Amino acid sequence: MVAATESPLDLVGEEESAKRRQILDGARKVFMNLGFDGASMGEIARACGVSKGTLYVYFADKNRLFEAIVEEVSLEQGKVAFDLDSARDAEGALREFGRAYILMLCRPGGGSAVRTVMAIAERMPEVGRRYYERVLEKTINRLAVYLDAHVKLGELAIDDCQLAASQFMLMCQASLFLPFIFQAAPPPSPERIKLVIDSATRMFLAAYLVKAD
Repeated sequence: MVAATESPLDLVGEEESAKRRQILDGARKVFMNLGFDGASMGEIARACGVSKGTLYVYFADKNRLFEAIVEEVSLEQGKVAFDLDSARDAEGALREFGRAYILMLCRPGGGSAVRTVMAIAERMPEVGRRYYERVLEKTINRLAVYLDAHVKLGELAIDDCQLAASQFMLMCQASLFLPFIFQAAPPPSPERIKLVIDSATRMFLAAYLVKAD
């Protein structure tokens, strides 16, 4: 029996993928450290350990490279798992969702990506729109589906589950996200997150939970 070997085409494909990965990893660090305007293709090439010529083989310009990185960040954050099984009770599910949501937003190093996208969204609205749709809107939709299931069970009284989901997520951010994103405070501690999420959950249920007769 002859052992199977990789074809030259397979090897080329793997090398191309590895090189692209090398460029994206290096460029991400430069963008996160220097921002979009501060990053140059020369600086990015040095950080990636490739020539500028090689960089342009993979990406036509800085905009295309930045878009590829935002795409990756969006997909990574969009895959964050939230346990929103409709069989779970609302209080427990909301508390756990809120904690996971804030950990996603305020993870160490994560604020740089959000700040960079926010800074460039006016000039590159398509990048901002895709980030919003794949991360924030997707998360709102997940929570709205869970809330709607409990409205149908008669446990919650909500007219607009999309609005209610957005309200809860914003309450979870209170005193945590803005200080973090503007670098006025470090990532919040687990104790502070618990305090804020517990308060948000109580406020939300006070407004929407169907009271037993």
